[in-house]
Amino acid sequence: MNAAQSTESVFTRIGGAAVIDNLVEAFYANMDAFAAAKGIRAMHGPNLGPVKAILKLYLAEWLGGPKDYSARRGHPRLRMRHAKFPIGPAERDAWMLCMGAALDVAIEDAALCESVRRELAKLADWVRNDPDNQHDKHH
Repeated sequence: MNAAQSTESVFTRIGGAAVIDNLVEAFYANMDAFAAAKGIRAMHGPNLGPVKAILKLYLAEWLGGPKDYSARRGHPRLRMRHAKFPIGPAERDAWMLCMGAALDVAIEDAALCESVRRELAKLADWVRNDPDNQHDKHH
């Protein structure tokens, strides 16, 4: 990797908005298709249009792209925004199953794909709100 590549955002390196669009569309198609995702799909309304748009904005910004999510919605506050949904290991794993399969389709560069997958896995674990979530344990 040359110096110019290392200063480019992941958003740019994966292919920008078009790849984010493909990723999110594949993610929600997987959520509709995978039996293991039935529970998390039920947490969403029948119309996925609004949540797709929000996830596209969020992922673009999270990966170093345009800061449109923050401009429109403020701080992500992922745990607060998901607090009304029970999210434990099973929900995290179903989300990652859908997202992992979408990443494999959307991001051509295998190393970048794996890097994004690892970071999203951390994020998915962070959003958990079950009693066993280690993020909430006070030492």
